[in-house]
Amino acid sequence: MATYKISVNNKLVTVNADADTPLLWVLRDHLNLVGTKFGCGIAQCGACTVHVNGSAVRSCSFPIASVGSYKITTIEGLSADGTHPVQKAWEEIDVAQCGYCQAGQIMAASALLKKNPHPTDNDIDAAITNICRCGTHYRIRKAIHAAAAEGATK
Repeated sequence: MATYKISVNNKLVTVNADADTPLLWVLRDHLNLVGTKFGCGIAQCGACTVHVNGSAVRSCSFPIASVGSYKITTIEGLSADGTHPVQKAWEEIDVAQCGYCQAGQIMAASALLKKNPHPTDNDIDAAITNICRCGTHYRIRKAIHAAAAEGATK
């Protein structure tokens, strides 16, 4: 086991974990940040998406030893009060059905909008590869467009 000092949601934290421990489990089990969900464990579904230096990353396959000085942002750190434009758009459009994948979807969408403030449907489809088992992809796309209209680039 090794000791890692990592930046999570703009706070420096110390974690003792094996080098190959996925960031997902460090967040959930060591830091009690349970908004990031376990879905598949093989980086396919996207339920575990977080930001690593502003880019969407599937935390289930990102080992703690790879974090280094990168800044990690989870759904809990996206905004202090749930008022990030993507979160607001999700509520306004009523995107969530079961809701399990939504934290990962929101993190992927906010990373996309930071890089591409006015994505087309094709841009969204290419960037948001997270799986929604309930089939809310149409509402997800609509919410991303709504957030883009509000200037969701933070």
